[in-house]
Amino acid sequence: MNFIRIKITFSLLFALIINCAYSQPKLEIKDAKKSFGFVKKGEVVKLNYDIFNKGNEPLLINNIEIGCSCTTVEYDKKPVPPGQNTTVTIIFDTKTVYDRQDRTVLIQSNDKNSPHKLRYKGVVLTK
Repeated sequence: MNFIRIKITFSLLFALIINCAYSQPKLEIKDAKKSFGFVKKGEVVKLNYDIFNKGNEPLLINNIEIGCSCTTVEYDKKPVPPGQNTTVTIIFDTKTVYDRQDRTVLIQSNDKNSPHKLRYKGVVLTK
């Protein structure tokens, strides 16, 4: 009788370990690199990035790192359920920059391959 309990306990423990090992969010980005083309200095550029959760656990975006004060980010802080998507909007204010711009933003999440990089580039023309 004890042997059967031990066998059932180990079977359940093994199943739990396997389930935990394969239960995870998977962040995927459609078009992670974008170009805003040519804009005049002083314009505000908004770029939308579609973020998908291709995993089987909720995706949590913990933080988004930006590289300069000319960039801000808007995103929904709620978990993204498996199979669903959300949008991250990058807002780039060109009033303090000019010429070629090539910027990155890092998305920190509970995906095991975090961080993920968003990139945007273009040219800011002086008036």
